Amino acid sequence: MSLIVKICGLSTPETLDAALDAGADMVGFVFFPPSPRHLAFETARVLAGRVRGRAQKVALTVDAEEKFLQSVVEALRPDMLQLHGVESTDRVESLRSTFGLPVMKAVPIALKDDLARIAPYAAVADRLLFDARAPRDATRPGGLGNTFDWRLLQDVKPGVPFMLSGGLDADNVGEALRITRVSGIDVSSGVERAPGVKDSDKIRAFIRAARMAQTRDVHPAA
Repeated sequence: MSLIVKICGLSTPETLDAALDAGADMVGFVFFPPSPRHLAFETARVLAGRVRGRAQKVALTVDAEEKFLQSVVEALRPDMLQLHGVESTDRVESLRSTFGLPVMKAVPIALKDDLARIAPYAAVADRLLFDARAPRDATRPGGLGNTFDWRLLQDVKPGVPFMLSGGLDADNVGEALRITRVSGIDVSSGVERAPGVKDSDKIRAFIRAARMAQTRDVHPAA
């Protein structure tokens, strides 16, 4: 199975084009006001028009209400919803049905006990994203540049495709893939020069490093 590379938190035409030209499979757009990557709906419309089917568009929200999500869907026309809050399994199932879109649910991981939350979400989501758990005083759940012990995922087989996020960059993505054998990787802060400010060179370097790791000695699992 080919490795899926997702660049998340894109907010400018230049960095979006860099991700698309470098071969990103998914491009993520954040709709969460506390985040430095939050997009206005009009900006989302402009960026969505540049994708033109070259990658899947993913809309990231955090515990959003239906009215807000409807505006997100109308602006971006996403291929997938990414739920990055504390949405329950019932909520995931409801939103998947309401909007008729595949759903990727983020599951924060810090300790082995956190793995118990995987199976319930795997039963209702189309894809899972394993991210580092945010510190207690954090104002947002992702994009914080933290990693977790990737060895926790070595024997995880949720039955749906899953991705790894949290603290990835061009220097460590190869090691992350070697340890976890995930089928997809998601990066945000690891390709930025400041919070919310993507760097085109870092985007290209990350995708290049991921592809090199894949072809060298990594065979991602489903």
